[in-house]
Amino acid sequence: MSTFTITPEQVSQFSEDGYLMARGLFDAEQMELLFKIGKADQEKAHKVSAAVDTEGRESKLWLTADTDREDIYNGFVRCHRIVDTMEAVLHDEVYLYHYKMMVKEARVGGAWEWHQDYGYWYGNGCLYPDMGSCMIAVDGATKANGCLQVLRGSHKLGRVDHGTYGTQTGANPERIEEISKHLELVYCEMEPGTALFFHANTLHRSDANNSDDPRWTLICCYNTRSNPCNDLPGHPSYSPLEKWPDERIKEIGRRQLAETS
Repeated sequence: MSTFTITPEQVSQFSEDGYLMARGLFDAEQMELLFKIGKADQEKAHKVSAAVDTEGRESKLWLTADTDREDIYNGFVRCHRIVDTMEAVLHDEVYLYHYKMMVKEARVGGAWEWHQDYGYWYGNGCLYPDMGSCMIAVDGATKANGCLQVLRGSHKLGRVDHGTYGTQTGANPERIEEISKHLELVYCEMEPGTALFFHANTLHRSDANNSDDPRWTLICCYNTRSNPCNDLPGHPSYSPLEKWPDERIKEIGRRQLAETS
């Protein structure tokens, strides 16, 4: 298994850009286990909701803050290579805020409007934007199937006003138009197993999926211990997060897949 330890230079890069790409963070077997278990997970399928973009197209997702189970999802959200990296870039102990599987089905998956995660986490009473996410490409993410786009350095802007666009919470379009004149747009194309760490104030979006390839991503979201917030379903207040060895992803995944076969 490959290992990953963030360097001081990468911490500085995150501070400057608001995101950090970690290519090959997870190997082919880890991603195959996550893909097969996620596809077969009927319990999570019943939790799926849809977000509608401004053109009426839907992107699907399920979301949970469940840390009570020994399953492959917790193998990822608790693993050192994610949690230690998040603590390094946020300069604090972190705990799990929630995790979610984002699904853009081939040809029908909708867009996500420009937004900051703190744009709506702010409404949960989170006092500071000292929060972040790790997006893991379960299958390939390309321009064609709607990979994530970010505005480099946009986390330095502070929180932008947000409203409702379609059924999504999105950033003010007029403000985005002005910001886009000055900040670089980056398409985050990712191979399976690549991860993107990004700050809660980093502006990001994605296009609709007009390709024949689905785009599944697991997003693990974290808050810092010193950031007070309301204790809400799916968005909890602080609780210590036990870190698991990275090897447990495969151990749990193999067992879980055998049980569902």
